[in-house]
Amino acid sequence: MGVWELLLVAVVMLLGLCGVLVPGVPGPWLVWAAVLWWALQDPNGLAWAILVGSSVVLLAAQAVRWQLPARRLRASGATRRMAVFAGAGALLGFCVIPVIGALPGFVAGIYTGERLRLGRHGEAVTATRTAMRNGGTSVLAELFACLLILGAWLGAVLWG
Repeated sequence: MGVWELLLVAVVMLLGLCGVLVPGVPGPWLVWAAVLWWALQDPNGLAWAILVGSSVVLLAAQAVRWQLPARRLRASGATRRMAVFAGAGALLGFCVIPVIGALPGFVAGIYTGERLRLGRHGEAVTATRTAMRNGGTSVLAELFACLLILGAWLGAVLWG
């Protein structure tokens, strides 16, 4: 697979990551479709293993999401700005502390966005708790699964 094709796969994966944060956009399935496209274009054992692993991770994330409360983030006062901060925090945390850094990074991103919006620590903590209770955990589950898949794909591309 050429550099431009790999770049297109990466762009589709990044669109899928952004799609996780936007209600109604099938973000996790865009990430999975990008892995499928890559595996079909570059058929080897590692590519198929990444595809199977990503399928299992996404199914597990969906199972976890069904057990969590429904997304009601808009009702809790969540804004698009908060979603951007949460996604950026998760991505930054994922890069700083590989894999598990996405979890505290997501929450820290929500807190940072709320602190900038509200101005006070106590109000920002309360808003962060409210956001996490009202669907933030289900968004985090999907985002974490997509980041795991992106990390595995990136590792496979750099390895091979």
